[in-house]
Amino acid sequence: MIALVFTLGGVAKSALASGLVPPTGYYNEVKHNSGSMRPCTPAPEPFVGALEFPSKYEGSGKSRSTLNEVSAKRYKTLTKSISDMEKGATKLVDQYMDGGSTQTLQCVVAWYSVWADAKALLGPAINHTGKSERKWALASLSSAWLRLKFSRSQPLLVYSSKAAEIDDWLGKIADQVTREWDKDDAREKINNHYYWAAWSVMATSIVTNRRDQFDWATDMYAIFAQQVDADGFLPNELKRQTRAADYHVYAVAPAAMMAAFGKANDLDLAGEGHDALHRAVERAITAYDDLRPFEAKTGAKQVRFEPEGKQSKFAWLEPYCWTVRCTGVIAAKLAQLRPLQDTRLGGNMTAMFTGR
Repeated sequence: MIALVFTLGGVAKSALASGLVPPTGYYNEVKHNSGSMRPCTPAPEPFVGALEFPSKYEGSGKSRSTLNEVSAKRYKTLTKSISDMEKGATKLVDQYMDGGSTQTLQCVVAWYSVWADAKALLGPAINHTGKSERKWALASLSSAWLRLKFSRSQPLLVYSSKAAEIDDWLGKIADQVTREWDKDDAREKINNHYYWAAWSVMATSIVTNRRDQFDWATDMYAIFAQQVDADGFLPNELKRQTRAADYHVYAVAPAAMMAAFGKANDLDLAGEGHDALHRAVERAITAYDDLRPFEAKTGAKQVRFEPEGKQSKFAWLEPYCWTVRCTGVIAAKLAQLRPLQDTRLGGNMTAMFTGR
């Protein structure tokens, strides 16, 4: 069912008054800018088989910190259609929201429809990497789809039947994710993978208006809040040794998104654990310029971030600073890095959270 929206007192509200809603930026109207039309290429081949992929850290021991180039290459090859779908669909949504081309909208709906009709991403997950790939793909696809579903411009109104089928497909994937990432697992196992699973399910819960999915995700967020220590470190990310800083930053991204979606639904997730998210964010910001705190904590020299990847790695600053008022170093870093974009958070984060 498509959520129709209207404007009340200058703020977009869901016509389903009792339903779950996204942050206000997801109600942004579609812009209509002239520009060259891009032809609609066919959707990537739907992935309908068993999800079984090698880890790019295969053979590196418990820390899983040493890249296995052979396995990484094989992983990239085997997951290409999923990766192409994530990146391509998110890019199409960005292009449509920025340009308003009906051909682009037709294209993105067609892409989602092809995968929904094929029941893609619903096969059995044979290993950990297979489970991971499912929830990453869901995070990308649901968070981008939300922008179409809740826009004041109501672009999906003419696709109501097809949109309902796509909603249902995304909901079925989310059900698989909740079964595969059990919030009752031992605390020493729960790390960034579980937080990403929770974000993928929370994004989908807004698509499907399912409180059970939303509550499952908030329960997982509560575990995140419990795990952040007094100094802002996540102990289960410190286990990654040389990649502890990288994975700490990576773990904060889904938590920041969940906190923003919690705020949109009158739930103060950011305040849980005595402002655990704030501590984790302050620690993550130090990783941008200074890795020494992580090196002191782990006793291992940290892998440095690639400069070209920072707009993606720190894209969660937009939802975080929408949820809580950022000042000082965090606000300055956000201004320096804009515009921020991340496929698995839904695309152009600066546009979503500031309207720019």
